[in-house]
Amino acid sequence: MRDTGDMNAVPTRLHGGLDLGSTAIKMLVIDDEGVEIAGAQVPTPWRVGEGGTTDIDADDLLRAVQSLIDLIDADLTSITSAALTSLAVAGMGETGILIDAEGRAAAPGFAWFDPRGLEQIAAFPSVVREEFAGRTGLPLGAQVSVAKLAWLRDQGTVLTGLRWLDLPEFVVAALGGDIALELSLASRTGLIDQDSGAAWPAMLDALGVTAELLPPLRGGGLPWGTASGAFGPRVAGAALTVAGHDHLVAAQANGTLDADGYHVSLGTAEVLLRVLDEPLGFAARQRLADALINEVRHVVPGQHVLVAGVKTGLLLRRVLHAAGISDRAGRDALDAAVMALPVEGDLPAGAIEVSGARNDDGVLRLTLHAEASPAEIFGAALRHSNAEVAELIAAMDREVAPATHSTLTGGWAGMASVRRARAEVLPNPSLSTREQDVAWGAADMARRLVSASVPS
Repeated sequence: MRDTGDMNAVPTRLHGGLDLGSTAIKMLVIDDEGVEIAGAQVPTPWRVGEGGTTDIDADDLLRAVQSLIDLIDADLTSITSAALTSLAVAGMGETGILIDAEGRAAAPGFAWFDPRGLEQIAAFPSVVREEFAGRTGLPLGAQVSVAKLAWLRDQGTVLTGLRWLDLPEFVVAALGGDIALELSLASRTGLIDQDSGAAWPAMLDALGVTAELLPPLRGGGLPWGTASGAFGPRVAGAALTVAGHDHLVAAQANGTLDADGYHVSLGTAEVLLRVLDEPLGFAARQRLADALINEVRHVVPGQHVLVAGVKTGLLLRRVLHAAGISDRAGRDALDAAVMALPVEGDLPAGAIEVSGARNDDGVLRLTLHAEASPAEIFGAALRHSNAEVAELIAAMDREVAPATHSTLTGGWAGMASVRRARAEVLPNPSLSTREQDVAWGAADMARRLVSASVPS
């Protein structure tokens, strides 16, 4: 952070970035040079139910955003009274909110790992199920937004007259911005034909809706209106934009996502990104979907990306909770204990069986054939996710030339044991130097929104 001792050293132009993450909602404020001025985070207010069901109430979400803005305001008070010049919002994919004609939420938002919707997608017409991956670039599963839309429909929600907003777009609209969809986020819904960039008519028919469900589509980083005073004077008047899908925003901000490399984001989900200058086409998308790999639109206009994911962070978090570890000190101690073991652990092969990291799973299953310490179990979970990552890389290598380098970002990348494990399967891995890539990337997109030319 900038030295805040000299009030005169703080610029009048401030740019904010919001990151709506699976674990926490984060915000950074930067100046025109990209220097971080303030930052804060609050927990994402999920409601957790039976069987892994996880959703979010729109009012709870907006209260969390308000509390975060209040924290930022308090942090900035001793530095400057200037309002933000611009504000961008990035966030997780798949989760969204249905709104009515007045912009009010008509249903909760569902976490990308919420299991609801499996019965509904199995009942889609055969042509939709058969063409889904080739059209949308996504594997057909409960993770995609259309599964949740079909579930809501079958629970009695009348979709006619409602519109869909992904979480970042919903927050921007609540701040006073336009009602519109950003392409990289809309690509996560299962509603968009990747070749045309427009709504897929067969999917709309399967849901019993028209294209009116989708507000206008636009690229990330474009003008999205101006913030009202509803969230306080610190953000009132700020130029607004939707930055896009969190992993893509982080990769773009880091400057490491090029045609030859992977950007690996190790959050609740572990995501490997690979940029493409053009779409690979229907047949390749079908093949990639068989390996649970997406080919969708990038936040950079005209570009596409391969998105391969495993639920590493979700499983690792559950291992920590099972071991009674809930703070940073405990995590650091476990990390040291894992590093004291060889990569393969000290127990005989097969002594610990782990499953659940596949992107269509997420349920931690442990079978212990011997007594095992938390460090041995954590190491086994890392080896299991390594195997899943290796399979994803092999599937991508069959479609595009193998990557030559990779950059690790995200909270779990701060653990030495995680970095050591990924060095076994990723090409030439290096660690990002930023702690909050998504929030910084959003803030950077915000400053570019209002700057004809900014320092690189």
